[in-house]
Amino acid sequence: MKRTDYIKWDEYFMGVSKLAGMRSKDPNTQVGACIVSEDNKILSMGYNGFPNGCSDEDFPWERDGDVLETKYAYVTHSELNAILNYRGGNGGLAGAKLYVSLFPCNECAKAIIQSGIKTVIYDSDKYINTPGNIASKRMFDAAGVKYIKYQHSGRQITIDV
Repeated sequence: MKRTDYIKWDEYFMGVSKLAGMRSKDPNTQVGACIVSEDNKILSMGYNGFPNGCSDEDFPWERDGDVLETKYAYVTHSELNAILNYRGGNGGLAGAKLYVSLFPCNECAKAIIQSGIKTVIYDSDKYINTPGNIASKRMFDAAGVKYIKYQHSGRQITIDV
């Protein structure tokens, strides 16, 4: 008889996105993203960090102060990294699902829409009702991108590293 306590697809892909987020060197916020095809194949992953060639040692991780002395002017978000990391074929990301640990900002929402991703499954909506969050949801609604809050199964999944 086969096992019945295996994890479901949503648990698996959200777990992969959270694992990807663990690669982030950001001391405050670690966000991961996993893009999945309609037939549940992982197409790409990403996490928040500096662009290739921009050393983690040479750019600031600060959150406060002059914008050029904070991470905000330099960090690429996990969603955009996952989109840019995609190396697939002609089908592109059209119709794909994006699993992400934090609801996308308005800048990432633009890239998600432009890439053809049709569903966003997110875990945290930490910035709910902020202007950027509202703008993301408006654009998703207008473009027909579904956004769904991840439903935790209640199962505790631990990863020994």
